[in-house]
Amino acid sequence: ELDPHRKMLLDEAGMVWEPGDEAWENKLAALRSFHRAHGHLAPRRDTVWGDADSELVPVGEHMANLRRKDGLGKNPQRAAARAAQLAQIDPDWNCPWPLDWQRHYRVLASLAVDEPYGRLPDIQPGVQFEGDDLGKWLQRQRRSWAELSEEQQQRLARLGVTPAERPAPVPAAKGGGKTPAFQRGLAALTQWIQREGVHKAVPRGHVERLVIDGQEHQHKLGVWISNTKSRRDKLTHDQRTALAELGVEWA
Repeated sequence: ELDPHRKMLLDEAGMVWEPGDEAWENKLAALRSFHRAHGHLAPRRDTVWGDADSELVPVGEHMANLRRKDGLGKNPQRAAARAAQLAQIDPDWNCPWPLDWQRHYRVLASLAVDEPYGRLPDIQPGVQFEGDDLGKWLQRQRRSWAELSEEQQQRLARLGVTPAERPAPVPAAKGGGKTPAFQRGLAALTQWIQREGVHKAVPRGHVERLVIDGQEHQHKLGVWISNTKSRRDKLTHDQRTALAELGVEWA
């Protein structure tokens, strides 16, 4: 029964017309607050957010759930409206790559703002921000440049990031002429991390599709990780270093 002008004033004041939407509005308010503080909607999965006067909100869980299929609800109109609200906060809220990648990128992009021409300063492995090793992540992007999407490559290039020189081919194993098992596992793990992020554990039964020298391999990545961890004391220094550079903590 309200006239349009009064409805508009109430909308601007944050009026919730449907009681069922109150939880969504509260969630949206927490995400807005997080974005104002961090510049992105790509929190770690275990991130909570709030202040001393309000209950902590699990924004990490919220973002992971919202990005899933039907995460915005099964009603198409409501889902589209909610997606638009999230896009107003952060156009990259539902980026096609892992949130782990997006978070690292946004942190680095914010650092580049203060540099001449928007380029990054020299960031070496070991330089951390809120638990993320920015230098190690940059090193990993340079080494696996070909596995990035074109959009990811363009974003990094605008920050002055360039691909690493192509490494020498892996020497063939004696007798069989095949790529050594450890190198196959390392390549499969690199591909998984690039796609899913370093913080997502590989299920034990997962099989990673891998193309090496033009041939497709079905690598039992979950089993390989378990077996490699159980015999980590027998790994060479170079093997442990390669795993550590990928963010494998036990290495």
